[in-house]
Amino acid sequence: MHNLGVVINFEVIRTLKKKSFWITALIFPVVICIVFAIIYFSNLATNQAATETKNQHFTLAITDESGLIKPTLLAEFKASTINNKQKGIDAVTNGKLDAYFYYPSDISNQSVEVFAKDVGLFDNSRYQSVAQVLLEQSVAPNVSPQVTSILQGKVNFDATTYKDGVPYDGFAQLIAPGLFLVLFYILIAMFGNQMLTSTTEEKENRVIEMILTTIKARTLIIGKILSMIALAFIQVITILIPVVLIYLVAKDQLGLPIIDLSNIPIDPIKMIIGALIFIFSFLLFTGLLVAIGSMVPTAKEAGGFFGVVMVFIFAPLYAVTLFISAPDSPLVTFLSLFPLTAPIPLMLRNAVGNLPPIEATLGIIIIAVSAVVVLMIATRLFRYGALEYSKRLSLRTVLGRKR
Repeated sequence: MHNLGVVINFEVIRTLKKKSFWITALIFPVVICIVFAIIYFSNLATNQAATETKNQHFTLAITDESGLIKPTLLAEFKASTINNKQKGIDAVTNGKLDAYFYYPSDISNQSVEVFAKDVGLFDNSRYQSVAQVLLEQSVAPNVSPQVTSILQGKVNFDATTYKDGVPYDGFAQLIAPGLFLVLFYILIAMFGNQMLTSTTEEKENRVIEMILTTIKARTLIIGKILSMIALAFIQVITILIPVVLIYLVAKDQLGLPIIDLSNIPIDPIKMIIGALIFIFSFLLFTGLLVAIGSMVPTAKEAGGFFGVVMVFIFAPLYAVTLFISAPDSPLVTFLSLFPLTAPIPLMLRNAVGNLPPIEATLGIIIIAVSAVVVLMIATRLFRYGALEYSKRLSLRTVLGRKR
């Protein structure tokens, strides 16, 4: 194992020199920047358009059969009244008026009709807004401010929930342990292909014979796994730094909420459970990809098996509501304890807080044992399959051979 450091150093430096690694690492922050820029300029354009629309004046006439509209408001809006609905419509179509509002006698059962000159898709909304304002301001003096707030849905609620007699904020509690689930997803989605091709590159380049003359297969495969883990965290840091900087610099311009990290509760037990599930799940996933890369002669052929692994890993996401609403169901238990589907259910349930200690312990043991077994099988597969350039290695044949 004295060459382990050499393997890790070589794999890390070789990958860091590849443009594809940095493109993959930076594409996420770049996309985030583009999205934030679109949001910012869109909000800016919308606010400017709304201000311009607010300052614009248009000729207006109404027919009020409901008797709700106050004459004083009509004077403020410089609106006239028309006794005949058809005359109002004709005035708009003939260009004598910009807008005409018809308020029926029973507004609760009939629609307020707006007839207006087209001034563009965005600006056309001003007519309905003015018609609504005329109604609201006309009836507001007849209703108490409290009733108005209730009817407009502007009542604020401050809810406090308790768990075991202590105030408990379920959403805040899941933030810290939920980061393991987010990190696991990012690593797999953005780094899975790199893990897969790591063990097939030398086979396709026909240099594996020279490597194996100086380095043992076990040392090589362990070094590759450790180097991939190191590269994965380098990539995560590369992603997080720009995102954090964008948030700190432009949170006010983008209208982002202020996040106070000091108010995020940290449950040590949940964090330990989440960390263990994440570590062993990542090792299990890495071992699977190494095993696949060792069995097949090319990275292209390995892609098909990679898709199958991804289906098992992410299939539980389709039952995400079940993990929250029915954590005791047999299906949730099965998905939480079956090695290939367990990572996401266990991390999600741990974050939500419905993962019992016994099930958490059993799940961690199952994933840990599975990871060790898969890594052992992957090493054995690599030993026998490193020199297979033209055919797929048979798992039954390899495991049936004597050491």
